Amino acid sequence: MDIPATLLGLVQRYSPSAQEEEAVAWLVDRMAALGFTRAFSDEAGNAVGVMGEGPRQVVLLGHIDTVPGEIPVRIEDGVLHGRGAVDAKGPLAAFVDAVTAVGPLPTCQFVVIGAVGEERDSRGAWYVAERYHPEFALIGEPSGWERVTLGYRGKLWFEYRVRRPMSHTASGDESACEAAVGFWNRLKAACDAYNREHNRVFEQLSLTLRGMQSESDGFEEQAWLGLGLRLPPGVLPAEWQHRLDEMRGDGEIRLAKRPLLAYRADKNTPLVRAFLAAIRAQGGQPGFLVKSGTSDMNVVGPSWRCPLLAYGPGDASLDHTPHEHLPLAEYRRAVQVLAHALRSLGAAG
Repeated sequence: MDIPATLLGLVQRYSPSAQEEEAVAWLVDRMAALGFTRAFSDEAGNAVGVMGEGPRQVVLLGHIDTVPGEIPVRIEDGVLHGRGAVDAKGPLAAFVDAVTAVGPLPTCQFVVIGAVGEERDSRGAWYVAERYHPEFALIGEPSGWERVTLGYRGKLWFEYRVRRPMSHTASGDESACEAAVGFWNRLKAACDAYNREHNRVFEQLSLTLRGMQSESDGFEEQAWLGLGLRLPPGVLPAEWQHRLDEMRGDGEIRLAKRPLLAYRADKNTPLVRAFLAAIRAQGGQPGFLVKSGTSDMNVVGPSWRCPLLAYGPGDASLDHTPHEHLPLAEYRRAVQVLAHALRSLGAAG
């Protein structure tokens, strides 16, 4: 069985956020060996490979970091198991192999970026957002080989902390834990009220409780909640920051990450048309997705203002799970789709 070396090499190098150096170094060496015009690690720590020097820049932005939790790498019955096989080393490796298959074109410059930090603060994507000005851009995220993703919801990650003087449990005074629960209930009710007017998940607010903690030193007690709020198109982070301030009582709100707006790309572009034709050429029936999470599309889309979409092999329902796996046949099909689409963009130049 022919095992895709780029895919296997990336997945074999465990690289949770903030521990990407080995995988970045390996990918830079791999792109250089595959004949990229230039391959290097930039100041943010991203792996970058440039193919060709044509006037039309096409950026293929994947991410090389994963969530924590190492999964033993193995291949069984033509399926690769391992952390990142789906999210998102599979799509990133497919970018590298597709650009290699196409090679340098006189009309285009292909820039493949394996960004660091996507699973935390997207520091790699924020770095490249102001340093590249592509005519077309692809985001490496699993969509399945027959689908392209056009949109992601935004997010607001924050912490809530409340303090109370210690009192006897029989006093009837509200405890810090009770105050935190009260804040959660108010916020949940506000989200539920919004969602009753919106039926599609992509258009709803999604509230998650990501962590909780309480402590006491005998004089004061504290309660802490870590929360996430997914934002649909048209809902500004600043709007909900104001709502949070109104609901917090005497608790404190602190942003845990930089807020992100929802982003939805245009469907009627030469880039989308190239992918629809490429999927059909491989015998597929193309379709469109919008996703309930976020990606680096939310970061670079507003800056680049060019046609873009997200694409890559893999089942996104396996993201962040201990069951990540990718059929090698699907990977190869995605590489063929990518190469076909890239050639079409080059021919149109």
